[in-house]
Amino acid sequence: MKQVILGTAGHIDHGKTSLIRALTGIDTDRLKEEKLRGITIELGFAHMDLPGGNRLGIVDVPGHERFVKHMVAGATGIDLVALVIAADEGVMPQTREHMEICQLLQVKKGLVVLTKTDLVDDPDWIEMVKEDVAEFLKGTFLEGSPIIPVSAVKGEGIDELKKELSRLYDSVEPRSTEGAFRLSVDRVFSMRGFGTVVTGTSMSGRLHLGDTVTIYPSEQKTKVRGLQVHNDEVQEVLPGQRTAINLQGVERTIIERGNVIATPGSLVPNPMVDVYLELLSSSPRPLKNRAKVRFHTGTAEHIGTAVLLDREELLQGDSAFIQVRLDHPITVLRGDRFVLRSYSPVQTIGGGTILHPLPRKHKGQDKLAAAKALQTIMDGDESEIVVWHILDSSWSGVSEEELRVRAHVGPKFLEKNLQRFISQKQIILYDKENRRLIHRQVLEELQETILETLADYHGRFALKTGMPKEELSAQLPKPVDVKLYNFVLRQLAEQEQVVQEMEWVRLATHKIDLTKDEEGIRQTIEKTFRESGLQPPFFRDIAENLPGTPRQHQDVLSWMLSQGIIVKVKEDLFFHAAAMNGLQQRLVAFLREHGEISTPQFKEMTQASRKYTIPLLEYFDTQKVTIRIGDLRRLRESKLTQA
Repeated sequence: MKQVILGTAGHIDHGKTSLIRALTGIDTDRLKEEKLRGITIELGFAHMDLPGGNRLGIVDVPGHERFVKHMVAGATGIDLVALVIAADEGVMPQTREHMEICQLLQVKKGLVVLTKTDLVDDPDWIEMVKEDVAEFLKGTFLEGSPIIPVSAVKGEGIDELKKELSRLYDSVEPRSTEGAFRLSVDRVFSMRGFGTVVTGTSMSGRLHLGDTVTIYPSEQKTKVRGLQVHNDEVQEVLPGQRTAINLQGVERTIIERGNVIATPGSLVPNPMVDVYLELLSSSPRPLKNRAKVRFHTGTAEHIGTAVLLDREELLQGDSAFIQVRLDHPITVLRGDRFVLRSYSPVQTIGGGTILHPLPRKHKGQDKLAAAKALQTIMDGDESEIVVWHILDSSWSGVSEEELRVRAHVGPKFLEKNLQRFISQKQIILYDKENRRLIHRQVLEELQETILETLADYHGRFALKTGMPKEELSAQLPKPVDVKLYNFVLRQLAEQEQVVQEMEWVRLATHKIDLTKDEEGIRQTIEKTFRESGLQPPFFRDIAENLPGTPRQHQDVLSWMLSQGIIVKVKEDLFFHAAAMNGLQQRLVAFLREHGEISTPQFKEMTQASRKYTIPLLEYFDTQKVTIRIGDLRRLRESKLTQA
């Protein structure tokens, strides 16, 4: 059966609650204070069976200006609105504000109920009020809608109202059950023997008894212990139903109105959103850049800062792209509606559509580019929006799961289009395990940046064989996902544009040619180390007598190390490769014959002082030639096997 929710709207004391009682027999004023004061303070809920058997859910909202935030919460998820206007008073301030809120939330259908007709004796007065209301509704979604006079006290007009509600019910399109389940909490309480219960109007997807759900934005997981729709126990909840969920093992204190109960992984909390804002013509003043505002979406209200992206001031009746930076993270999706109210004095000033639920903070000149990009999201079709979000993820890449949240498209649609984009190589799947994606344009940009960075490094360090991988990553102008970085390096290597050797990367075209001065330095260094054998001087002592600059000395030394001419044993202690190879051969032969060697025996073998023998022994340990056992060294098994 199709699920339809009717919400009330209208000025305080215009008879909304009495009307619902007359329609349903249910008193939606449940608080003691509401009954004492005779006004609705909190949201009330009821349901009724229409002629023909269809069941209509009803949300009753407060009419007092102090409780408009509750009205906004109640209007979330409604399909139809009953704009309630008292016949003896006509259109009043909250009538106007509630109507503006319904327009901003894009409620599309409804009717007007002219209540308290029993207080008006003159039929001409009723007709005059109806004409006044019709004039008020011009240009709104209720223009031309039925205006039904009703007396909740006498029961007059109730049957006609039920028939009209039945007609409206039939005109509402069924909601799709595709996608993740989502419910914005409008009430939370504890029940003895059951624990924590939340209520709200299910916005999308299906929910079953026993399902695991996540409470956002805290991201705490729990299970569904019980489900009710209109006080009836059910096994499954569909979109558009007034729902009560009994949550397993969750304290009442960790949930509040505005939280969202949803399928795990279907939302991502974020303290800012990019939106398209329509500032009402009735706003008391223009909206200035960085003004404090009250941001309402779903059943949540947050204080935020409105950052205008392409101007310093938004005039009444105008629209703009803005970023709202909030005091707490929220969980929303593209296409969700919001209402904006001024911080103080509190008044509804505008509203609109959420375009990007997970944006970066826009600063300086980037704000203009962000506004242009948001136009693409607003005007583009779903395929274009998917591609834009992959492109926008830049060097971080984006997972399919996060893309579903960012773009808010159906899972089947996303899967089909990603397969098409990947086959066309417009989108690159660079991490199959985690299903992470990058746009081809971003991949080409990253490749070019890496090649330019390597070319610059080779220009500055011509004698170095290559650039350390970690240093190359750190030198890039912005962070890059690790797996994406390695993927790009592999691609460049396959294209024979770069060469990877251990932890070094170089351009394939990079060749080292020593200058005449550098060749002279090389010869001096090699001659010194060759002649000194196993008792070489420290390099700093050699460098004092070398021609050229300290930079040249280090460059030549690095080059000689990369070519295997000399061997580094520890900081500033180097040996000629020929001396090290000869020593290793003698050490391996000794260990094969004797099985082990002590430090004194090794010292005798090298005929060198202790300042050389200890570093040399430790070097052979690190090279996995020997293994230390107590004060002795033995040949490693791998070396024995090779023998």
